[in-house]
Amino acid sequence: MTPTQQPKLPILVVGAGPTGLSLAMELHVGGAEVILLDRRPNRGVDGSRAAGMAPRTIEMLDQRGIAGRFLEKGMSLGFGNFAAIPLDFSQLPTRYPFSLGILQAETEVQLEARLTELGVPVHWSCEVVELRQDDGGVELTYIGPDGSQTISGSYVAGCDGGRSTIRKLAHIDFPGIPATTSCIIADAALADPPAAPIFLQRFDGGVFTCIQLRPGWHRVLAAQAPGTKMKTGAVTLDELRAEMVRIVGTDYGLQDATWLSRFGNAARQAAQYRKGRVFLAGDSAHIHTPAGGQGMNTSMQDAFNLGWKLAAVWRGDAEDGLLDTYHDERHPVGERVLRNTKAQEALLNIGEPTTELREIFTVLTRFPEANKYLGEMISGLDVHYETDGQHPLVGHRVPDIDITSPDAVRIFELLSDALGVLVNFNQNVQLAKQVEGWAGRVRYVAATCPEQPWAIPGLGEIPAPSSLLIRPDGYVAWANSESSDLTGLRDALTRWFGLGLTVTG
Repeated sequence: MTPTQQPKLPILVVGAGPTGLSLAMELHVGGAEVILLDRRPNRGVDGSRAAGMAPRTIEMLDQRGIAGRFLEKGMSLGFGNFAAIPLDFSQLPTRYPFSLGILQAETEVQLEARLTELGVPVHWSCEVVELRQDDGGVELTYIGPDGSQTISGSYVAGCDGGRSTIRKLAHIDFPGIPATTSCIIADAALADPPAAPIFLQRFDGGVFTCIQLRPGWHRVLAAQAPGTKMKTGAVTLDELRAEMVRIVGTDYGLQDATWLSRFGNAARQAAQYRKGRVFLAGDSAHIHTPAGGQGMNTSMQDAFNLGWKLAAVWRGDAEDGLLDTYHDERHPVGERVLRNTKAQEALLNIGEPTTELREIFTVLTRFPEANKYLGEMISGLDVHYETDGQHPLVGHRVPDIDITSPDAVRIFELLSDALGVLVNFNQNVQLAKQVEGWAGRVRYVAATCPEQPWAIPGLGEIPAPSSLLIRPDGYVAWANSESSDLTGLRDALTRWFGLGLTVTG
């Protein structure tokens, strides 16, 4: 595809969970036409699911100007955890140094409300059964309210969960480790709940969690001990009651459950996040235990990485090769999450050796550098994308620095329209001319910022740059320390935003 060819077919997104909703939002904001399908009859059939939002995810929503609606619905928790060992998030270098206690169901409600504002509906009860692709586009056959239907698109993104139909129909391998234990999770009504929250506490019979969601209702998690026979099938209230009694000796007056589910400890990752015109994001691309609360957050961050790139190619502004960077950048992130969740699972094993290991590990997390390393990893703030560029900032997320500018008072406010941004902190008059060929794709902003080091997770403190080019997802594409040094800027503009137009006059 050349930059002058504009596809006429919409981008198809399959799955309207947090990943699919986030991707549809990013595609629309990026100027692409999107159609969002989901096999479920409505949003209410899958329960509340995940229960936390990480700092980096909040930041990405803030970059689009919508973090406030999520903050209003959640509760700030000044900590995270690694295998249920608390991590102090309060010192993280972000405006949001906390986990946000918000149910996934509420996150989806807020994302769908935003899509409704943008005029993008969810098409419910549409179950995809066939997928075909060629050089010109993709075609899906789905069973919908009116029977079998066929729809064409320029690309399709599978955001349809760990059992992804899109992944299977595209014949993308999903290697990894099968489940060996299972866990029951429920939103339960308890007449006699524990006096204090129980979070991933280890007992001889397994691991147990009981945390209040709202008055009278608790999130209950009962995990089998390793080595016990793995259970499958639908969960019943009686089974949950029996598991609670087996593990902790009481059912805490279990009366009812609005949601019952079962998951295993499988760890798998798609071999390819892109295959031709098919993309995978979220649980379709990676599954793992919920240790550390990284699942939904990693998935939404997949969407923020893919969305602006896919929209740019759809518009005809960028070359097809830009789409390959989605796999190149996000596959290593998913791989790292799988590794750390398996490490956390080992720390949750039952038995005296693991207890002794946890005691030592707990002491280690009290050292500031250890807490910082784990906190920046679990929060998603230390993600770094390998890319060309000599400045240490390149590939890292841009911090939300206070700035003085007619356009904004902080960096994230410059990203609300999902454009690239070239920020000039040193009034280099040549810098504005460099970006003229990318008008409509990259905005030029002259600003000043405090003369103090920038704290960058995974990197440490560095001097503030003279200027920098920020991608729509908030990651630095280019930066310099000398105001007169523009080496690599045009290459970065072309790599991430396509060929520049010739400006005459």
